[in-house]
Amino acid sequence: MNPQPIEILLVEDNPADADLTKEYFQEGRILNNLHVVPDGVEALNYLRRVGPYANEPRPDLVLLDLNLPRKDGREVLAEMKADPKLKHIPVVVLSASQAEADIVRSYDLHANAYVVKPVDLTQFSQIVASIEGFWLSIVKLPRPHD
Repeated sequence: MNPQPIEILLVEDNPADADLTKEYFQEGRILNNLHVVPDGVEALNYLRRVGPYANEPRPDLVLLDLNLPRKDGREVLAEMKADPKLKHIPVVVLSASQAEADIVRSYDLHANAYVVKPVDLTQFSQIVASIEGFWLSIVKLPRPHD
């Protein structure tokens, strides 16, 4: 029996960070499909399967940057958690911000975890590996229902 791949949505406007994250997940041991969108509007369209995302799978996990164009990560998180069809999808905020206000606000909006993106590539690799190990190996994720 082949295991189902984990569907991950990465919401990241920095192409270099998105590419690094993709690369590190591809190196991982867990079967996954990583989908990337560059801003909050596209993230919500993807999650709601609107327009070009109509046939995309609903993600099992969302990795969400906070500082995004068009609609920031806080707004995306608030809309996700207010939507009965999306509220059960775990969200890991992956942000460069270490501001206590951002951390508190993210948890107030029901983020499942808040991870500060390091600037060091080795640390970034370790963080992606830790996210993969915990969220994709240890945690039992709810299967998406339409």
